[in-house]
Amino acid sequence: MGQTLVEKIISKNIGRPVRAGETVVVNVDFAALHDGSGPLLVRLMQERGYAGDPLFDSSKILFANEFGPESTREVANEHALCRKFAADHGCFWEEGGTGHVHAHVYEQFLKCGTVCIVGDSHTTVHGAFGCFATGCGSTDMVAVTRFGQTWIKVPETFRINVNGALPKGVFAKDIMLKVASIIKSDQALYRSLEFGGDTISALSMEGRLTITSMGVDVGAKNAIMETDEHTREYMRIFGREQDYEEIRGDDEAEYGRVIEIDATQLEPLVSKPHYVENVDLAKNCSKEHVDLVFIGSCTNGRVEDLHVAADLLRGKKVAKNTRLLVIPNSPYVYKECMKDGTLLALAEAGAVIEGPNCGPCMGVHQGIPADNEVVVATQNRNFKGRMGNPTARIYLSSPATAAATALTGYITDPREVMN
Repeated sequence: MGQTLVEKIISKNIGRPVRAGETVVVNVDFAALHDGSGPLLVRLMQERGYAGDPLFDSSKILFANEFGPESTREVANEHALCRKFAADHGCFWEEGGTGHVHAHVYEQFLKCGTVCIVGDSHTTVHGAFGCFATGCGSTDMVAVTRFGQTWIKVPETFRINVNGALPKGVFAKDIMLKVASIIKSDQALYRSLEFGGDTISALSMEGRLTITSMGVDVGAKNAIMETDEHTREYMRIFGREQDYEEIRGDDEAEYGRVIEIDATQLEPLVSKPHYVENVDLAKNCSKEHVDLVFIGSCTNGRVEDLHVAADLLRGKKVAKNTRLLVIPNSPYVYKECMKDGTLLALAEAGAVIEGPNCGPCMGVHQGIPADNEVVVATQNRNFKGRMGNPTARIYLSSPATAAATALTGYITDPREVMN
């Protein structure tokens, strides 16, 4: 009997065949923490008397200050705590304003077909490189960083086949919102989501990363895809083609559920407050005035995303009484979009551009909405208080829908303003 992608990766990792449902101890190939999970880990280490002990392999551990330059004294002290710990143990460290922890991982360190554990739930993003990648809490990260191992139950896999050419105005984010509308937030708990089909094969790596980043937002343990020449080329851009490996599943693999999506029938979607699964057509929400539009986050802050937004906004102006915030998610994205004029086009349209960071997605940095404001964001979650204000109402969308909304001041189907 064949194996799913996650079964094959874990089998290779531990040196024997595994099946869904088995509980195993895996070897961690790369681990990372950010300025939310990092301080918790350091304090746990201190409380347990481990702070001075060696880590399993400092060359495989990253600490990243992804929330941006210090905004308060308290945040500055948290950063100082992690900065010193990383330096004392010889781990990689990334300062504030250098982007998301996940962008650092897949741009600089990730190898195809490996096991990646990060102290952040959106670690599922790395499955776009054929990896078993999942997040865990700071208590489990103590074992990960000290011993380089963690236990998992091999997840059952849902296979999601997406086929057909995407229509005008429809993007990877719309595919994932469609998935959310089908499996909700409880049907895929502790499952692996394996994406395939000719639509997925045709997507850029940036589009694939959008989909896998939101695996956890529908309850999945991980999300994963096969690798191909798109993967190889993306890694080559960052000088890491040697880390590419072809990862393929088996045709006869056993799946817990198979979901078929006809991409040709998709339309621009939004996720309405206050749940990701609360999905509707963008055109059905056209009467909703929007106060703040946020384009960025680990889900949609890459070069392709900003290009899409700039193409819609170039030579035009953001609507009166609507604010537009744009945040690239890594220095690479920031520099590329600076060199090709993307950031200038967005700024001339009226956008406020920040250096690479999480921004308001976790409600910890610049861009927090005021009371009762309506937000359209390209991030991954829209529950109450997600952006730092529990009275705000958050809609999730693709960068195209977000940019179109910024132009009109109302939730807008991007096809209405595309040339």
